[in-house]
Amino acid sequence: MQYSLKNHIIRHLASLSTVAILLGGPAALSAQEAPQLNLRRLTLSAGMHQIDVQLALTGEQRQIGLMQRKEMPAHEGMLFVFDQPSTQCFWMRNTLIPLTAAFVADDGSIVNLADMKPLTEQSHCSSKPVRYVLEMNQGWFAKKGIKAGFRLAGAPFEQVK
Repeated sequence: MQYSLKNHIIRHLASLSTVAILLGGPAALSAQEAPQLNLRRLTLSAGMHQIDVQLALTGEQRQIGLMQRKEMPAHEGMLFVFDQPSTQCFWMRNTLIPLTAAFVADDGSIVNLADMKPLTEQSHCSSKPVRYVLEMNQGWFAKKGIKAGFRLAGAPFEQVK
């Protein structure tokens, strides 16, 4: 009995490893263990407000996002950058803090906002194709009076004329 149970567990772990590698490499196995804190940063402007954003540029960085963060300073966020505009959908798996996602068009204008509850898998999607998603602490946009149609400024949005 012990031998067959041990073999079953080994086969199960091996299949999980295979799935993790197919879905994102060995990092996918440990991706949810610790927050990613050392991504490249840049500053965006929302009117008179400055936002220090970490950039999630790769598929793996976007997949991990703000998972496992226990807190985030009020003036910080994460900007998810995609290769081309598309309908973007986000969820909060392994994300511990409440967030608001701003779905942002190429010119920096906010298409729509979505408040997201921690540790849920409910999808929150852009109402039209976008290349950028900015996640901030929940309530940040509301406190600043920032709504759909508001235009953010910064390097990613300056290429559009």
